[in-house]
Amino acid sequence: MNLRFVWVICVVASSFIGAHSVKAQSYHQLSINDFQGTPQRNTGDIAYTNCMVDFSYQPVYTRGYYHLTFYIKMKMNKDRSWIDRTKVNSPGMVAEVLKHEQGHYIFAYLMQQELQRTLNNMRFDSNYDQEVSTVFNSIKKKYSQLNLDYDDDTNHMLNRTQQNSWDLYFKAQLGNQYNNTALASNSR
Repeated sequence: MNLRFVWVICVVASSFIGAHSVKAQSYHQLSINDFQGTPQRNTGDIAYTNCMVDFSYQPVYTRGYYHLTFYIKMKMNKDRSWIDRTKVNSPGMVAEVLKHEQGHYIFAYLMQQELQRTLNNMRFDSNYDQEVSTVFNSIKKKYSQLNLDYDDDTNHMLNRTQQNSWDLYFKAQLGNQYNNTALASNSR
């Protein structure tokens, strides 16, 4: 099987002026229906996952520091995510690609969760824009590197031993949430 280059992009956007309430997407098991975009066949890739972490916040000055209320959302962009169905054309291959792509989705989900936890536990001074930006860039860098390591270690899913190792890592990171959604998707 010559399946190479399964990539993900995590698009990150932020809004610092005002805030609007957005509901974070809950974690879910990916399906073929999450990949509605047009395959980019000239890349050599067989799949591409596009997730976005978006956040905004509203500052309130109280007792010598700023309290920021954060609204952080992670979303899978179905119209920008794709699987090349000319190369991934059997149920077994689809399952393998979806399993690998789930890992990229998990990184975006974990990034959203870590941003929420970290930023909600901070106190900010008048330079809060820079403080938020520093934290955000650090967490973004961490998950960008994890995505690269994941594809490198698994050889874009072809190294099944490494894929299984990463699957255990994801399971540990997500705990029961991973088990429950995997069981639900397998019962469909």
